[in-house]
Amino acid sequence: MKTLKSFFPQIFGGIASGLMIGIGGTVLLSCDDRYIGAILFTIALLTICFMDFYLYTGKIGFTVESFSAKTAAQLGVGLISNFVGATLTGLIMRYARPAIVEKAAASCETKLQNGVLRAFVLGCFCGVLMYVAVKTFRQNKTVLGVIFCIPVFILAGFEHSIADMFYFALAGMMNVQYIGFIIAVILGNSVGAMLIAALFRFKNTSAE
Repeated sequence: MKTLKSFFPQIFGGIASGLMIGIGGTVLLSCDDRYIGAILFTIALLTICFMDFYLYTGKIGFTVESFSAKTAAQLGVGLISNFVGATLTGLIMRYARPAIVEKAAASCETKLQNGVLRAFVLGCFCGVLMYVAVKTFRQNKTVLGVIFCIPVFILAGFEHSIADMFYFALAGMMNVQYIGFIIAVILGNSVGAMLIAALFRFKNTSAE
């Protein structure tokens, strides 16, 4: 019980993060103007940052600075919890907001047609922006990184694994092909975040 309790921040914070990402995805799909929707989506990461929830894509890049078996376990629990929160929100919105289901399905169909390699690459670039957004919030105490990085990854068509979990649940397209796609995006988010974090760290080390 004590061991389980130690993961409560990742479990409950992770579910809450998935919920917030789902809310961001709902408002994005509900807006006729993609630019306005992309800006409003930032409510998700802003809430996660200010409430100190647990979002896998906002945490993975920081493993470059510090990594341990405990961190790996936290990431795994957090990712599963993000999936639970995002997927449940998607299923609920599928019932509560049927007007956006078709839009989500069309988007998910396009994502699957792109293939796993492209999903991985697009996931990498999203990972870069997620790390930058959270890093600037932590280090510089500013929301500017969130306000700019989130709309950029949406409008650029980059892939965010937790948001995609929500979209596919909303679209009712959680099949075998979806699993491969999501794994590719998770790996891409991870590689992109860790790459930019490593470059940032090496840049600071070489300057000393």
